[in-house]
Amino acid sequence: MDDMDGTGDMGDSKARLLPWSSPEGKPCFVLGDGSGYVSRLADEIEAAQLGLAAERIAEARRVLEGRRVLEGRRWTPGELHLLAVELTEALIEVLRVAESRGAPGRCR
Repeated sequence: MDDMDGTGDMGDSKARLLPWSSPEGKPCFVLGDGSGYVSRLADEIEAAQLGLAAERIAEARRVLEGRRVLEGRRWTPGELHLLAVELTEALIEVLRVAESRGAPGRCR
């Protein structure tokens, strides 16, 4: 579904931003009361995304606290880079979930 101004406003109905994009990279929306199959699937995907974000945050906290150094192993530059990439991806997903739930702003 494609809205004209990118706001998710489809006339009198409010559209929900889905946690995936079209093959062209455009945002996808669903209309409804939130009880349909697509809405439930979106809920499940968002829950998984939020869970992964929590795991990445826990890992980042371990890095910042230096736990691996205490365990006798240091973080390599590649591992730190990968963690930064994963944190960025998780933050993008969390912002998209927040936007789909009514938070202002765009996550692009």
